[in-house]
Amino acid sequence: MALADPELAISDIHPIDIVETLAEAHSWDFDRMGEDQIAMAVTGQWRSYALTLAWSASDETLRLLCSFEMEPPEPRRAALHDTINRANDMLWSGAFSLWEGQGLMVWRYGLLLAGGQPATGPQVGRMITSAVHACERFYPAFQLVVWGDRPPAQALDMAIAEAYGRA
Repeated sequence: MALADPELAISDIHPIDIVETLAEAHSWDFDRMGEDQIAMAVTGQWRSYALTLAWSASDETLRLLCSFEMEPPEPRRAALHDTINRANDMLWSGAFSLWEGQGLMVWRYGLLLAGGQPATGPQVGRMITSAVHACERFYPAFQLVVWGDRPPAQALDMAIAEAYGRA
C-alpha cells in the first residue's frame, strides 16, 4: 500500500502497512506475520537487532519491541538489573527489560493512538530509530557489566558520553 495514495485518508492506512513500507524503503529483512504484526532485522553498529511491531486495535496502541540476545551468568544478573534500572532512568521514552526465559534484552515502547488518531510514517520511523539508538547507546554498558565485570555506574559512563563522529 502506498503512503501517498490520494484516494486514502491517512486514517485509513493500517499502522503495520506503514511499517512494511518503511522496511521496504530501507531494505530491511522483514516478515509480515499477520495483519497486525511484523518482524524485521535492523543492523546497527554493534549488532543486528530484532524488531517486532504489533498493532492492538482494542488498545489503540502500536507496540514496538527491539531485542538482542543477552544471557548473563547468574553472578552478574543483579548488576545487570541495576544497570537496566539506571539506563531506564536516562531514557525519555521506552524502557529496557531482561526476558531471562528467552535470553533477550528487550527495549519496548508503545505509541498510543487514542481516539482513532492515525500513525504516520515519520512517527513510526522515529519509533524505529529511537529503538535502535537506545540499544546502540546502552549495548556497550550492558556488555561491560555482564562480561567485563564493571560496576553499573562505571559502565554507564560510556552511555552518557555519546560520541559524535568517528576517530
